[in-house]
Amino acid sequence: MLLLSIFETTLPLTNPVLKFLIILVIILFTPILLNKIKIPALLGLIIAGAFIGPNGVNLILRDDGIILSGTAGLLYIMFLAGLEIDLIDFKKNSKKSLVFGLFTFLIPMTIGIFVGIYILKFSTITSVLLASMFASHTLIAYPIISKLGVTKNKAVTIAVGGTMITDILALLVLAVIVGMTSGEVNTAFWLRLSLSILTFGLFVIFFFPIITRWFFKNVDDNISQYIFVLAMVFFGAFLAELAGIEAIIGAFLAGLSLNRLIPRTSALMNRVEFVGNAIFIPFFLIGVGMLIDYKVFFKDFETIKVGAIMIIVATLSKFIAAWLTQKTFKFTKDERRLIFGLSNAQAAATLAAVLIGYNIVLGVNEFGEPNRLLNESVLNGSILMILFTCTIASFVAQKGATNIALLEASENNDEAIIKERILIPVSNLETTEELINLGVTIKTKKNKDGLYALSVINTTTSNKNAEKKAHKILTHATNSASASDNHLQELMRYDNDISNGILSVVKEHKITHLVLGLHQKNEISDSFLGDLTEGVLTKCNTTTFIYKAKQPIATIKRHLIILPARAEKEIGFPFWLIKIWNIARNTGSKLIFFGTSETLNYIQEINEKHPVDCKFELFENWDDFSIIGKKVQKDDNVIFVFSKREHNLINISFSQLNISLNKLFATNNFILIYPLQIYNSISNQIDLKNPSILEPIEKLDEISKTIARLFKWK
Repeated sequence: MLLLSIFETTLPLTNPVLKFLIILVIILFTPILLNKIKIPALLGLIIAGAFIGPNGVNLILRDDGIILSGTAGLLYIMFLAGLEIDLIDFKKNSKKSLVFGLFTFLIPMTIGIFVGIYILKFSTITSVLLASMFASHTLIAYPIISKLGVTKNKAVTIAVGGTMITDILALLVLAVIVGMTSGEVNTAFWLRLSLSILTFGLFVIFFFPIITRWFFKNVDDNISQYIFVLAMVFFGAFLAELAGIEAIIGAFLAGLSLNRLIPRTSALMNRVEFVGNAIFIPFFLIGVGMLIDYKVFFKDFETIKVGAIMIIVATLSKFIAAWLTQKTFKFTKDERRLIFGLSNAQAAATLAAVLIGYNIVLGVNEFGEPNRLLNESVLNGSILMILFTCTIASFVAQKGATNIALLEASENNDEAIIKERILIPVSNLETTEELINLGVTIKTKKNKDGLYALSVINTTTSNKNAEKKAHKILTHATNSASASDNHLQELMRYDNDISNGILSVVKEHKITHLVLGLHQKNEISDSFLGDLTEGVLTKCNTTTFIYKAKQPIATIKRHLIILPARAEKEIGFPFWLIKIWNIARNTGSKLIFFGTSETLNYIQEINEKHPVDCKFELFENWDDFSIIGKKVQKDDNVIFVFSKREHNLINISFSQLNISLNKLFATNNFILIYPLQIYNSISNQIDLKNPSILEPIEKLDEISKTIARLFKWK
């Protein structure tokens, strides 16, 4: 009897274990098989859902479990779109997003209303609702673009922003239509809708970051943090529904509000993407497939006619919108493909509109059958439209994203660039994770195997547990790095002087950047760097970051960078500047530079070509840090840039810095940066603002190639 209950002989299956196993097998093997024949994996999941669903072989019903997981998947797609978007580019291209949003809303609305009234012979109210279905779209193809690593492309940013505009407008049309059929569209209706949407938006944008920052600062458990983020996604979606709009808008706004609090290089971001791409999003795609009924192809001519017209109108209108956007902003063909691929797929909002319209009964005909706002032909035609538009969107988006990814790879392929190697000596279990987080945050994307953790065991001591402790700390460091999908190489050295142990590894592995943790004294003495750090600094010529963390780097709102005069004249200038840029890019936090007008103007010119969220303030009184101390806020990180070692291009005294750190910045994170120093008069010949050297800013270390030729850097 037990075997009979396991191996069911009737369909649909009811055994939850067997149903889940089948779905996991589909999620596992569909991408593997379809990648071999160049078919997008998400399209395969939709087709698989149609095959096993109630309209296929009826293997699995689209029950509450599938609907719940699918809803989570849809919200996940929208949340990731908001979370991964570059907020600087989003703000910079907001007008372009508005233009595309209006194009992709008004063009389908205009064509849809015309087709509904004059070709399909529908009433005006039905035609308007039908047109709103064409205007809305779902970012079905976003996982493809994310996987290929082109989500930072401006076309994607504009398409995502435009998606929010057109979906909100389309859903507002739906709300008005529903109100009109029930006779509730009046002044009170508009007032209530406007206030609820405004209240919802303000609450999510302003209060979600405050709540999340508090939680991340007080709860460091990785699992709890992920569950909290997931709860915020659904909370935002629920608030959107309370406000009278679709849940997907709430999920997207939740992503935007948490954008700066979940760094792209963090372990939490890795978990969010992994769970979504592995479970929730595939469930959503399979659930969409289960809606597809192939039998409607053969049901009657009216269904085929309506479905064909809907497919043509939806595809043509979205292509026209993408084409106009391309011509307006001079995008490439592949960028147009990205915009069209992201905006053509119909799913979530379309389903919401058609089901609501189908369930609105306006009366009965002479045969006693209900007269629905949207009839059965439109309902079935919508299913066909979902299938075809998702198919087209998948192929087009994959084509455009692949071409752009290949182009970027060819442009970035330069064997001559000095390989980045970041060394992080670790000796304290409590500070190890934050040191690794800083190392992961400042590293370049192409650095796949250049992250090192070092533990030096002092041979002059007789501590038998020293090696065991070192292994434990290195294992913790490796786990911290791997949680964010980064490979960390463990190094252990035995030396009678810890400083010498670090220096020997720097030379042996040709380290380019060194990340040190500040010693854990309550107050910082006159030799505030500690004997170990000072010992390394006096002998090591590598760009060095000395970090003391009071709170996780992900919870930092602003980084205040204090620059000495003529900092741009230092040969090590580009090597630390790109790391500051990476911090801003990867965490979304704001940079505030304090320095002389010459230095600030220099950095400002770079920022104009390669923008991050920056502010510049004149500061020349190096003996009075209280001026900056008054500007420091609770969640700030203070970064001091020094002139390093014996070749002093900059003559500045930091004698008061230890007092400032103790009194003014005692409760804040801070980083002390000692730049690379190779003095040579030829350094004045290098124009670091030259676009050929600095394009793009993510590759500012391209300058290292020029430096290597001029100074034979080692």
